[in-house]
Amino acid sequence: MVSTDQLDHPDGRVELDDPTVVTQSRYGNEELAPTRISQRRWTTYNYAALWMGMAHNIPSYLLASGLVALGMNWLQAFLTITLGNLIVLVPLLLNSHAGTKYGIPFPVFARAFYGVRGANFPALLRAFVACGWFGIQTWIGGQAIHVIVGELAGSGWQNASAVGGHPWTLWLSFAFFWLLQMWLIWRGIEGLRRFENWAAPLVTVAFLALMIAILVKAGGPGPILSQPSALGWDADFWKIFAPSLMGMIAFWATLSLNMPDFTRFGAGQRQQVIGQIIGLPTTMSFIALVSIVTTSGTVIVYGSAIWDPVELTRRFENPVVVVVGLVMAILATMSCNVAANVVSPSYDFANALPRWLTFRTAGLLTGVIGVLIQPWRLLTDPDIYIFAWLGFYGGLLASVAGVLIAGYWLLDRTNLFLADLYLPHRRYWYWAGWNWRAVLATVIGSVLAVGGAYGGPFPADGLIPFLQPLYDYSWVVGLTAGLLVYLGLTLVLPHRTTRATHATASL
Repeated sequence: MVSTDQLDHPDGRVELDDPTVVTQSRYGNEELAPTRISQRRWTTYNYAALWMGMAHNIPSYLLASGLVALGMNWLQAFLTITLGNLIVLVPLLLNSHAGTKYGIPFPVFARAFYGVRGANFPALLRAFVACGWFGIQTWIGGQAIHVIVGELAGSGWQNASAVGGHPWTLWLSFAFFWLLQMWLIWRGIEGLRRFENWAAPLVTVAFLALMIAILVKAGGPGPILSQPSALGWDADFWKIFAPSLMGMIAFWATLSLNMPDFTRFGAGQRQQVIGQIIGLPTTMSFIALVSIVTTSGTVIVYGSAIWDPVELTRRFENPVVVVVGLVMAILATMSCNVAANVVSPSYDFANALPRWLTFRTAGLLTGVIGVLIQPWRLLTDPDIYIFAWLGFYGGLLASVAGVLIAGYWLLDRTNLFLADLYLPHRRYWYWAGWNWRAVLATVIGSVLAVGGAYGGPFPADGLIPFLQPLYDYSWVVGLTAGLLVYLGLTLVLPHRTTRATHATASL
């Protein structure tokens, strides 16, 4: 199907015939407009490097070491993480396709199914989750800077007078790291691409060096790999396997929605698909194996599991090793944080106020909200926050992914009308700019997925007790319910413009 408003290129990519259609609309601006073909230059390496930069970070490291702390042995933890990332790769690649084909970011892609205005619902849901993660990782990076300066400046820096329960020097480190990230995002998406290209290999080398150092101290891999599982392979293991697997999937559930923010710059579908297949499963499996081996080795070397790489690095006596290790930790945190937690909400907030916010100003707003969330308070109980929160928001975002997959692949058969994504009273306007079918499907999918949330901050028998058994499978439930409900509602009660779209697409 060919639209008179857009140009279909032989390689399958599409662009607007007249880009001013978007920039003159109240629902578009320069950043939200479809990327021109001449600007789509990201290669296979760019996507692989992007995932290396996002995956090789302290929270990823803590995921694997946390499974060891729960009682899994190296093989159980490795298989759980690898399987989780292979599963989340499927919706991630499915939603990435639209970004490469049409050059549009996630919130504009969502307009096709939620409505030009209604897309703010999933976009802001995704954005506020990212703001929380941005604040957390910025606090972690600030802590690493505080430790580095303390190694060089001495106890006066580390034992400075307290303000708000923390040394004022820690607040200064936190502010410096915040400003450093804001500077990077102000350079724009091309600046981020260049940063990821050189930072990703350095971070990989640093994590390998940490693992090798522990292997030497532990006397080789033999004692580490021979450690038995505290859970075995019976009911005790399977009891925590399902919720752990959902947590591993949910860790990247955010990117499974907003990957079009990056694939819109792809030189072709082949480049982004191969780059992501190389990038996500392999790098996450790599960091998982490094984390598992290193954490297991600390049990032998130090007598207890040290699952925080910053704390582990401090144990080394050579100050040069400590400083270099922590600098790599800072690079890892910044590489992941800016790519995963600033790019997406920048587009999401700009989508809500396209006449007022650009990519850069929306990125600054993300940074401000990340501070207002007070991540130092959230991290006072990291087990509850990371694991309970992962399962909860993973279920919420999975229902959005279900709607997008149903709409793009099963109903519209990958055919979108670019200009209509930015204009009122056209194909994607639905009812006052909202498609109630997508909103209802998301709500139903979310309630089924997380209504039974239990443990940690939730009631022991679940928020909605009869839904408690579903919560252990929150991501699968959310994705399946969102997809099926939206598909059913659209087929039974189609909107007149979507009915025309489906009929035309089948020709």
